[in-house]
Amino acid sequence: MVRKEIPDGAIEQVAKHINTRSNKNYNIPVIGHEENIETPQVFEIIPFDKIDDSDRRFYAIDGSYNSTQFYNGLSIGIYAAGYICFHRGKQIRLNSLDDPIVLGQAYYPKNILITNSDHLNAIYDELLTLEPVKNLLEFWADTPDKIFSYKREQICTNLSTLLGFCQEILEISLILEIVDRPDTKAGDFILRDGTLRPLQVKQPYLIKLGKYAHDKEVNVLAITKQSTIKMELSYTFKQIDNYLQDQLKNEYPFVEKDPKRKKLCCWFEVSDVVLQAAYKGDMFIKKSTRGGRGFGLFMVARLDYVEKLQNYDWLIVDINIFDAIPKIELGDAQRNRVALELILKELTRLTQEHYILGYPYPLAEVHNFISLKKNFKEEIIARLKYSLYRDQRMDNVDIENLFLDIHDRF
Repeated sequence: MVRKEIPDGAIEQVAKHINTRSNKNYNIPVIGHEENIETPQVFEIIPFDKIDDSDRRFYAIDGSYNSTQFYNGLSIGIYAAGYICFHRGKQIRLNSLDDPIVLGQAYYPKNILITNSDHLNAIYDELLTLEPVKNLLEFWADTPDKIFSYKREQICTNLSTLLGFCQEILEISLILEIVDRPDTKAGDFILRDGTLRPLQVKQPYLIKLGKYAHDKEVNVLAITKQSTIKMELSYTFKQIDNYLQDQLKNEYPFVEKDPKRKKLCCWFEVSDVVLQAAYKGDMFIKKSTRGGRGFGLFMVARLDYVEKLQNYDWLIVDINIFDAIPKIELGDAQRNRVALELILKELTRLTQEHYILGYPYPLAEVHNFISLKKNFKEEIIARLKYSLYRDQRMDNVDIENLFLDIHDRF
């Protein structure tokens, strides 16, 4: 007899919750108002044959971590972060390697062995010495215990928490590294997966970084496909999509003449009421440079259209709050509509790849570049076994016993 581990009632309760939240009506009109960017702002996508006609550089940052533990108390953990860049539709080299395939810049630690708490501390200490992180700490001009939201003891509680922290800090440091690259210029874009609100760093330091990028006129924004905001706005997205495709598309004065290329894109700022429902009042949502998190302002956007998939290509776009509200530090909350329109339209240069419509392809490429794949454990073990045999002259039987996993015999 098959054992039911999860009661039917629990499944029904989850289904009811999902149905209720995904059918909320926030009374956002399908016809937007230009003076109110919390309503749909519609524009025609950049023509496909023009998407590479830009001198902007589009950088993309991502990170990853993975670990594996053996039955004998030996653990191996590693984190990584890196970035790539596309210019006029082609990936350009950012490193000094001779490798014809690896064009991006990546950073990895040397300390990956964990057998006791001292090794966790060693991983933490090494993070602070990595060149990008070292430069970031110098830029913030303060000590780690004041910059980071958590103390070393909390961060080094366990391997997973430590690796996640290291990945996040390294990713943030790469924003500064890219802004300061000699080949980065005003108007370039830096994209990262997720948000501009990392919990590991206190807001004043992140604000300093966001302001610095804004002053350099480099557009920093974060993009994600998954968010509780999308759950809250699921009904709204469906209504807007239906209006754009079934009605407005037939009336819109397209510049593009090819019917297959006539695509309407849409964006709007996420209102306070939606944010409060999505995050239950967390300071994560605050639209301010004080008392909140990070330096972002949440927008939602559909930057391509995929027939019959509706909600698939709506993205959450966290835009540098200084780009969106240039005078925010003076108490002026006026949005820079021109800048927002430009940023979101420029993104459509990156969202027309056939295999990932609606999502910026540099983020997909950097994920493939830096991700520590599912075969991480097998690769690490194979390389360690080879090194133990070749460099340490260990006996083959001893090596195999060292990495024996009794669970493999179940």
